[in-house]
Amino acid sequence: MTETTDTGGRYGGAGTPARTAGEGAAATGQGSSRSGRGRSLCFGVIAAGLLASVATTPAVSARSEAASYASAPAATGLSPASSSTLRLPEPTGAHPVGTTSLYLKDTSRPDPWVPSVKARELMATLWYPAESPGRKRASYMTPKESELLLKSGGITGVPADTLSRTRTNAFTDAGPAGRRRGLPLVVLSPGHTKPRSELTALAEDLASRGYVVAAIDHTYENVATTFPDGRVATCVTCGIEKDPAWWGKLAKSRAADVSFVLDRLTGARPRWKGARLIDPSRIAMAGHSVGGASTIAAMLGDSRIRAGADVDGTTEVRIPARGLARPFLFLGRSAAYTPGGGDAAATWERDWKQLTGWKRWLLVTGAEHTSFTDLGVLADQLGIDTGAGIPGARAMDITRRYVAAFFDLHLRKRSQPLLDKPSPRYPEVEHCSPETKTCR
Repeated sequence: MTETTDTGGRYGGAGTPARTAGEGAAATGQGSSRSGRGRSLCFGVIAAGLLASVATTPAVSARSEAASYASAPAATGLSPASSSTLRLPEPTGAHPVGTTSLYLKDTSRPDPWVPSVKARELMATLWYPAESPGRKRASYMTPKESELLLKSGGITGVPADTLSRTRTNAFTDAGPAGRRRGLPLVVLSPGHTKPRSELTALAEDLASRGYVVAAIDHTYENVATTFPDGRVATCVTCGIEKDPAWWGKLAKSRAADVSFVLDRLTGARPRWKGARLIDPSRIAMAGHSVGGASTIAAMLGDSRIRAGADVDGTTEVRIPARGLARPFLFLGRSAAYTPGGGDAAATWERDWKQLTGWKRWLLVTGAEHTSFTDLGVLADQLGIDTGAGIPGARAMDITRRYVAAFFDLHLRKRSQPLLDKPSPRYPEVEHCSPETKTCR
């Protein structure tokens, strides 16, 4: 059995007193008890300056990213720009964007990280093309979530609610636009320790282009998830010692979350009022970091996902010998994923051989791990140097353009020459051939 509630807002718990989700130490003590390697895996947000997680995906890449974050500038001294309102880039599509939040409860399985919680609770945000702009812009996150994220990152130079005041481009509960079964659906999964809100700029852009987008908060895997009744679930997994097998468990757990969300959006009794607009034959998934790596696990377990994109995520779940024939996109940093360049790239090379359908391996010169999320844009506005050699706005433009091109090609059958060869408009993007270990 399941329970679903449309919370009628961007975040259901906004403005309510924060209470801890889970039972006893499961939601608080474990989330803050960090030592040894577990501490380094969740430390990235501190040195990088905002919301970034060092725990990208499997341990093969975590050590190198921990080192890069540790050498980043301290985040306590911010520029005067930190006092102004943060803004996400405007969407590039033709449609105004609506958004709503869903509270989902899967009573068929216990929570994988807090077994005493007998049902898996999730929050998901939907973005979609709207009939017209609404009256109220959606909140980026709750004040409490902003406070906990900044506190986790050691950010002391800005008000605690700074992130909650970020200006978005979507309107809360605006009426959805489209014809019955006319809109493709894209599911987004964030990185470990990251909230779903960090993928807002990408989600808004896809929605403006005519997609329904569902971003999932994987409960107890990020610093703060707010439920409609005001409970705040914290990061239980941050304090867990991690090895490749653990990362595999995480990816498979996320795959189960994704399938459950698809059930609630496309099943016989969907609860979202606009669910009739979704075309269940055109579903895809993308994710950042471990969210990207989890895309492979989700596709292996759910044939409804027709195409997938891994954005800068080192993979752990192995593709079986029979291969995976559905379209797949790797999009990442040149510094980490150049073929032949190290352990992280080696996981992509391993999977590349088992991807038997359409596939691309694209790298962005100058990008850092956080460049593919809202963090790059927000960090620039706050005057924080994340170490990227490319402006956050430019990196977001590239991420949006290439991810949208991938989905337009495979869910809408629209030709996308951009994906076939290097573009003079985006000279930072390299097309790689792992067979010859070259990029151009």
